[in-house]
Amino acid sequence: MCTAATYKTKDFYFGRTLDYEFSYGDEVTITPRNYPFHFTEAGDRDTHYAMIGMAYVAEDYPLYYDAVNEKGLGMAGLNFVGNAVFGQKSADRDNIAQFELIPWILCQCATVKEARALAGKMNLLDTPFSETLPPAQLHWIIADREECIVMEAVKEGIKVYDNPVGVLTNNPPFEQQLLNLSTYMHLSARPPVNTFAKGLELKPYSRGLGAMGLPGDLSSQSRFVKAAFTRMNSISGEKEAESVSQFFHILGSVDQQRGCCELEDGKYEITIYTSCCNADKGIYYYTTYDNHQITAVDMHKEALEGHDLIRYPVIKEEQIRWQN
Repeated sequence: MCTAATYKTKDFYFGRTLDYEFSYGDEVTITPRNYPFHFTEAGDRDTHYAMIGMAYVAEDYPLYYDAVNEKGLGMAGLNFVGNAVFGQKSADRDNIAQFELIPWILCQCATVKEARALAGKMNLLDTPFSETLPPAQLHWIIADREECIVMEAVKEGIKVYDNPVGVLTNNPPFEQQLLNLSTYMHLSARPPVNTFAKGLELKPYSRGLGAMGLPGDLSSQSRFVKAAFTRMNSISGEKEAESVSQFFHILGSVDQQRGCCELEDGKYEITIYTSCCNADKGIYYYTTYDNHQITAVDMHKEALEGHDLIRYPVIKEEQIRWQN
């Protein structure tokens, strides 16, 4: 499964982990302003905002896992299996295929406010991209430097939630994830205080006892709690290197290691990549499971007035810097 998060120091940062048992062949992909989008039911857009993110490019189309546009709006889709419901065309709605949603939002929205307005008029279709790529069951986190929302297409229709913690994982639905945080309202970054029982003197047995009771398993509910607590208690300087480093530490708190999450077919879910995009500057940083060195791609160093996708294959091999 996956975890997405936001973070703000001087600049605004947006990113996610992609946790799965295999990669489709992900690439850091820049869609320039004049790349032609041909939406299934919503017509063509030959000019739009440029965007950068991680995508699987199929038939020269960017199937984005996460992306940020040049205005600083970020969006990511995370697994929501069993709850996501996509339907048929509706005459009085904007009909958008599920696989088109991230480009549809990011090509025309500069803010969460604008994205929220689009969501209010939208109907998500179950149209597959191809015979081999059926619609993935997802929900989405959308954020700018001012606010964050979650969008879910369920049997009751499209729901949009304010996201005060700036984090998203997978099931259950987002409002239940938020309610579950109440179970952990006792958590603190400070050493624990004895409230066990009157008359029983208990003292901390060592230093480093902050966040006592924070869950550590790999379930989506536990990752939501852990990422939310880590993000909301996180402290770093405002320089770019400090901010980026801290963001990777936030998502590193929910890394999945090979061997710890076995699937039914004997394969293992791992954190295939972790991303962090400086949404204000359009710089996309990433690491992979076998490459812990942070790699960066700056969208503004490319020709954003172009028509063709700009693609950077992910560097997967470990990069080790020798000191002797």
